[in-house]
Amino acid sequence: MTDLQSQHCAACSGAETPMAEEELQRQLKFLPEWRIVEDAGERKLVRLFTFPDFNEAIGFSVKVAELADSEGHHPSILTEWGKVTVSWWTHATGGIHLNDLIMASKTDRS
Repeated sequence: MTDLQSQHCAACSGAETPMAEEELQRQLKFLPEWRIVEDAGERKLVRLFTFPDFNEAIGFSVKVAELADSEGHHPSILTEWGKVTVSWWTHATGGIHLNDLIMASKTDRS
């Protein structure tokens, strides 16, 4: 098993490239609830979380926001009644980077 949960995000200089497809597919085996979505020409890691009501969805969104701030890497968070969609990608690379996999793993534990 990969150890994404214990890793931390590295600051991007802008010279990084998206993760190689073979490595991305290997890592995704450890994040089975996450899927790759193409959005506005960028690939993103996306997962839908469900909750029994709006308050729990908001509480989860706040936890993800606090986690993001602590790592200096911020997702798109869409909060609706009973569900939250979290999308991770790295703007500097125009795609999915190791940081996004780390944060997806940490989001799963929120």
